[in-house]
Formats: sequence, structure tokens, C-alpha cells
Amino acid sequence: MADKFIAVAGNIGVGKTSLVRFLTKEYGFEPFYEPFSTNPYLEKFYEDMKSWSFHSQMWFLSHKFRLHQELDRTPGTLVQDRTIYEDAEIFAAHLHRSRKMSKQDWETYSELYRAMLTSLQPPDLMVYLRCNVRNIRKRIKKRGRQMELDIPVAYLRSLNKLYEEWIERWDASPVLIWDSNNQDYLTDLVHQLEFRRALEKFV
Repeated sequence: MADKFIAVAGNIGVGKTSLVRFLTKEYGFEPFYEPFSTNPYLEKFYEDMKSWSFHSQMWFLSHKFRLHQELDRTPGTLVQDRTIYEDAEIFAAHLHRSRKMSKQDWETYSELYRAMLTSLQPPDLMVYLRCNVRNIRKRIKKRGRQMELDIPVAYLRSLNKLYEEWIERWDASPVLIWDSNNQDYLTDLVHQLEFRRALEKFV
């Protein structure tokens, strides 16, 4: 089993993957990345969220659950790019609230998610990257994933709101909140030192 399990959470474009790469390089942690590019429904989902929300979210849920199971079996200190908790409690929840996922589909999804939770080990540390929508949009544009470029601002803003509500009630592990708007651990040596000190309290 894993000696330590660190989860990296945050909205689209906040820098989760960059942080996982940094931790892997600097500390030798074993990375587990979100299965983003292999979701066959994702492009259709961004074109028509209401028609493809359930398909896309069920794909993410099943694949993320499988990833968590693999993570539970892997020794060492592990770091994961986005968790199953966010899939359900942020993205799927938003789709239901905004009426892009039907009540029946939401109930089916939620029942499966609750069943999965009973067999999952929560992380030892949740790192939450906080970022405003303006900077998120800049980063999305910079990385240039075509299907993300036209994501509505209102969608990103709603996700940010759900993330703040979720991290406020998260109590399954300690939380390290990092303001990625103004603190750049990748290029600023002072910020990098601050991040290392904050992280090493836990690991």
C-alpha cells in the first residue's frame, strides 16, 4: 500500500499537472495523472453538455475509481492529479444543478459514487490550488487544448464556487491551500521555498 497519498485539487487550468510534475521531479513522488485525453465523450460533451454529461461523467468516474484502486496498491509516496471526489462533488454536481444532467441520471451516478467511496482510502494530504477565473482563462488559452478554448466563463465561475464550498467542508484529510494567482513555486525561488516549507510539514 502507499506510504503517503497526496491529492492535488483545483479547477480547470489552475496548474494541477504542473504541480504533480514538480513534486515528481523534486521529491521523487510517483505520479498519477488524470485520464483526460482518453475520454471519448469529452469533445462531444463540450459541444453539447446536456446530451453528453452523463456519458462523460460516468466514464471519468469508472476510470478514476480504477486509478484509485491502482494507487491503493502502489508503494511509495504518490501524488494524484485531480481526485474522484472532485469528479462527483464538483463537475457532476454542477451539471445536475445547471440542469445539464437529469435527476434520474444524477441519482444513478450518485448511488454508484457512494458505493465506490466505501472502498477508497482518502488522501493523507489534499493540496488545493486556488485561482481566479481571469487567470484560469489565460492558462487555458496558453496550453491550447482546442476543446477547452470555448468553455464559457460562467461555467468556470460556477466550478470555482463549488470548489470553494467543497474544500470548506472537506474533512477527510489535512488541507494545504495554495494561492496560484500570485505565488509561483515554479519560477519564483522565494515562493518555491514557501511552498516547500508548507508541504514538508505534512510529508
